[in-house]
Amino acid sequence: MNDFDISLYLVTDQGLSKGRTPEYIVAEAVKGGVTMVQLREKNLSSGEFYELAKLLMSILKPFNIPLIINDRLDIALAVNADGLHIGQSDIPYSVARKILGKDKIIGLSVETIEQAREANNLDVDYIGLSPVFSTNTKLDTNTPLGLSGIQAIAGFTRHKTVAIGGINSSNAESIITSGADGIAVISAIVSQENPKKAAAVLKSIVEKAK
Repeated sequence: MNDFDISLYLVTDQGLSKGRTPEYIVAEAVKGGVTMVQLREKNLSSGEFYELAKLLMSILKPFNIPLIINDRLDIALAVNADGLHIGQSDIPYSVARKILGKDKIIGLSVETIEQAREANNLDVDYIGLSPVFSTNTKLDTNTPLGLSGIQAIAGFTRHKTVAIGGINSSNAESIITSGADGIAVISAIVSQENPKKAAAVLKSIVEKAK
């Protein structure tokens, strides 16, 4: 499935949403121009995660915006989500692909240039470059790749690339001009007073930079 638009990729995080629900944030962000959504909630039970995934699917379906499930292959299957995002220590890509089938989107986080090279041997649908800048939302990651890391990876990867980590309206343009196909954000949308407006501002920056 290669016809998806990765340019403005929202990753959910209830802890940063200032008391608002993930479904509210997602619905508003979509109105602002978000093109993909990843459900990433570390503190929900499996049942809660499943119910929330179903709810987000119903919000996104009419807009034809893919819902990607972080890490939870079982939930991705249970709700027939559009795809799965895995990290380096999650279920292996080959297993995920075998179970999900060829039509689902599978994204893989890469944290080093070496991992990005290794990903060229896999038929993943996109790679997440993580983190680009240091960030408080992901504390368990490697040294930031920086803009030079994005440029290097963009020079050899055969995959679509989305950058994540410390991205906001002040540095989004530099990410795209460095060669990334899209930006993934958490707090730059979910923590903002007006998620729709925040998404629209980012969308316009990305489109101008392409």
